[in-house]
Amino acid sequence: MADLSQRIIYEDNHLIVVNKQAGELVQGDKTGDTPLLDSIKALIKVRDQKPGDVYLGAPHRLDRPVSGVVIFAKTSKALSRMSEIFRKKAIQKTYWAIVENAPQNPEGRLVGWMRKNEKQNKSYVQTKEAEGFKEAILNYKLRASGDRYHLIEVNLETGRHHQIRAQLADMGCIIKGDLKYGASRSNPDASISLHSRHTTFEHPVKKELIVLKASCPDDKLWKFFENQLQ
Repeated sequence: MADLSQRIIYEDNHLIVVNKQAGELVQGDKTGDTPLLDSIKALIKVRDQKPGDVYLGAPHRLDRPVSGVVIFAKTSKALSRMSEIFRKKAIQKTYWAIVENAPQNPEGRLVGWMRKNEKQNKSYVQTKEAEGFKEAILNYKLRASGDRYHLIEVNLETGRHHQIRAQLADMGCIIKGDLKYGASRSNPDASISLHSRHTTFEHPVKKELIVLKASCPDDKLWKFFENQLQ
């Protein structure tokens, strides 16, 4: 794991934003693995020589196999305000996804209805509204292509469980390494090639515009696409 301090994208008295690596948990779960939240608390405690407990809250999450921008709140006020920003969707999140097939249309808007299967920890998409299904909307654009894979940029309008993974797979653009949604093979590090690239929002306390970018994973294919779009 790269030095966590080197992966801090932004920090002030209210927020700390980190470039999450694929495989890291944002918050603790039944696996008992150390989550990113605890690692950051430990970092702050040592770095800032804090005598007591360090406060840190997570207003959102990324799936474990996904990388990129994750925002943490350093005060309860910042946490409640950031949670409200996410709830009101007053935040722009742009993802990059490496997919196995190029989309038929180079850009478009996907509107569907999704339901999570708790036992499978998987979401299903259909075209018509039904009981238990929630509307899911995203916008996508093909940004670059290589010999075998393609890079799609995604902007979410809603935030459903596994939304990008399920909706891209539903249109035939399965994310590289995402076995759960039909990928032909896994990635060596068990990641999926989905990265939270850009995030823009109004600071919850300072009220200034915050624009964040997370560098792509240290991987030959990711770096190929990142260089294509410099």
